[in-house]
Amino acid sequence: MGTVAVDKEVSMARARRTTHRSTAGKKLYAVRDARGRFKDIQTYERAHRADLAHTAKGEVAARRKAARKRSRRKTARRKG
Repeated sequence: MGTVAVDKEVSMARARRTTHRSTAGKKLYAVRDARGRFKDIQTYERAHRADLAHTAKGEVAARRKAARKRSRRKTARRKG
């Protein structure tokens, strides 16, 4: 399989996955490129684990906001 140059706008979009089964019966995810050709095929187990390891932008922002809130409370207690 050759690599496909993808512009940034398309690469930022969530990849659509179709499910298949291997001859051993394991569930597979097939990721397709813009033309509909297979770009990547991986087991459901590995893909799912990778999804869980990835942190979403919204989660990062929420953590930062909570950390700021905690630090403000600490400084307010020290002053009071």
